[in-house]
Amino acid sequence: MGFFEKLKNGLSKTKNSIDEKINNVFSNFRKVDEELLDELEEVLIMSDVGMETSVHIIDNLRTRIKKEKIENEEDVKNALREEIEKILDENKCGLTLETTPTVILIVGVNGVGKTTSIGKIANNLKKDGKKVVIAAADTFRAAAVEQLEIWANRAGCDLVKRNEGADPASVVYDAIKITKEKNADVLICDTAGRLHNKKYLMDELIKIKRVIDKELPDAGKETLMVIDATTGQNAIMQVKAFKEAVDINGIILTKLDGTAKGGVVIGIVNENKIPIKFIGVGEQIEDMEVFNSKDFVQAII
Repeated sequence: MGFFEKLKNGLSKTKNSIDEKINNVFSNFRKVDEELLDELEEVLIMSDVGMETSVHIIDNLRTRIKKEKIENEEDVKNALREEIEKILDENKCGLTLETTPTVILIVGVNGVGKTTSIGKIANNLKKDGKKVVIAAADTFRAAAVEQLEIWANRAGCDLVKRNEGADPASVVYDAIKITKEKNADVLICDTAGRLHNKKYLMDELIKIKRVIDKELPDAGKETLMVIDATTGQNAIMQVKAFKEAVDINGIILTKLDGTAKGGVVIGIVNENKIPIKFIGVGEQIEDMEVFNSKDFVQAII
């Protein structure tokens, strides 16, 4: 199955939710007018796009309808798709791997799928011929290291670990040493996800970043936040909270296949100006791909 087919299948709950509501709106209206736009705005809000983002999209749509004299349903739908794509295309998708090594720091609250995301990204990089080292720096959560080891083995990557409770920054330091010795292309660092104690989390992330900057000053760095799509509007709040602790430059969206709340993607990007870099639509190691806004929008509307 191609990725677009996987995406369509994975986003079926979101598509059914949004598409059904949009079709209901059009079936009740004979012409494109202000009332129709109000109804479409409500559909977006109810589909977890968020109030601020929904208003922004419909304002732009309203302007286009007047300017381009749009009068039929399909043209309104196409314009709506294009307005959503514009938001999702504002920032660059995919990884920037311009240095050897490049460091990828993975952050996010517990339970969102950080471990599986690391395994899947490592697997993609290996398939591209990259040599990958993984640092198991979430030393706080029981079984986190063991889970990561399973995924690292599946992907065929080196894992650097210490005992549970070890200093996370020291694990990253060890991993950098191995990365240099093996001349690896990419170092992926897992981190703990204790959002309830932001001060401790912030201090830990700052310490890890300090080690990376000192030991690999010229390396390209990506900080990617993993978000569980099923959390809907809470996901937007999580991003805002983590941005206070660390400079995030990309989102990995997981569990899209299990939710009708996929519209939250649009709100996350619009409100935080951070691109979606990867999306996961399944449990298998191959079920993660670089985000493509056109495919995503086609899959939900």
